[in-house]
Amino acid sequence: MASSPFYTADHLAFRDVVRRFVEREIEPYAHQWDEAEEFPRELYIKAADIGLLGLGYPEEFGGVEADQFMRIVASQELARAGCGGVSASLMSHTIGAPPIARAARPEVRARVLPDILSGRKISALAITEPSGGSDVAGLRTRARRDGDHYVVTGEKTFITSGMRADYLTVAVRTGGDGAGGVSLLLIPGDTPGLSRTRLSKMGWWASDTATLHFDDCRVPAENLIGEEGAGFKVIMQNFNSERMGLAASCAAFAQVCVDEAIAYARERRTFGKPIAQHQVIRHKLVDMAQKVAATQAMLELLAWRVEQGENPVAEICMLKNQATQTMAFCASEAVQIFGGAGFMRGIKVERIYREVKVNAIGGGTEEIMKDLASRQMGL
Repeated sequence: MASSPFYTADHLAFRDVVRRFVEREIEPYAHQWDEAEEFPRELYIKAADIGLLGLGYPEEFGGVEADQFMRIVASQELARAGCGGVSASLMSHTIGAPPIARAARPEVRARVLPDILSGRKISALAITEPSGGSDVAGLRTRARRDGDHYVVTGEKTFITSGMRADYLTVAVRTGGDGAGGVSLLLIPGDTPGLSRTRLSKMGWWASDTATLHFDDCRVPAENLIGEEGAGFKVIMQNFNSERMGLAASCAAFAQVCVDEAIAYARERRTFGKPIAQHQVIRHKLVDMAQKVAATQAMLELLAWRVEQGENPVAEICMLKNQATQTMAFCASEAVQIFGGAGFMRGIKVERIYREVKVNAIGGGTEEIMKDLASRQMGL
């Protein structure tokens, strides 16, 4: 990163701050938190204190000015701990809070955002339903207007930070079928009628994930985010940044696999010499490093294009697939290089290997990404 022309002295200084934070506050506890399937809420406060939670949000609410490359720095330094569950829940506000900052009423923004950006409250996004995920326009959770409130009935599932979130940005149907009937509501976590069920997962153990049940939840109408029926557009505005963030993290997790595999290959000995001296291992490491370098270059080029005001939707979809496939390849090869040790819990490459699939599914599946990219290309 240091040699890239995209990063200024400010980016590099922030990288050092986040790196020290990760080394001190996350890495020593990553395995413990993963096994416990949670991490302390105090971590949000500590992350806010170094400016991590406020990146890209308005200063009036406690935010910090940040470009695409500052966000890349944050995502990739967090990934160095090799624990995607911590990163996912600690930063769940990066998908839950942007619609609030962009489209909520001024009084709602002023009431909610300072607590989220200071780490006092947790924000989550709730779109996916038991009946479908990527088909946002087909969602079924309904919000019926009743005077000064909406009455919400339905379910959401696979919600990151779903068990602990204090504020839920929820996609609901306020109108007829299709995208035009979708709205967004900000639902407080203590709303009567809201219940939550914890879900057990293949990976991201340290991140709480939940199914949310809305049983005639009364939500103030002022909590509508944007205009009624305009929720689909606000949700779509979220996806580019979410996919860029996922790609940045995946590239960094892949790099962690390279680094860990190189270190292990230099120490592990077979047939009288370190396994790094066997050609087959050296070639694996080169293949891994090559894929990471290509992914990182694509990520940084697209970040630069976004900074120039472009909206390269097709390329961002392809980037997400490139990054998740690179992570999958590097995680698999790293575990193979570690051999039996790679199958043991408690090391980074084992955790990362378990976390491959959630990245290939979340934020839009690989299949959806290909289809969306092809349509953007006019195919």
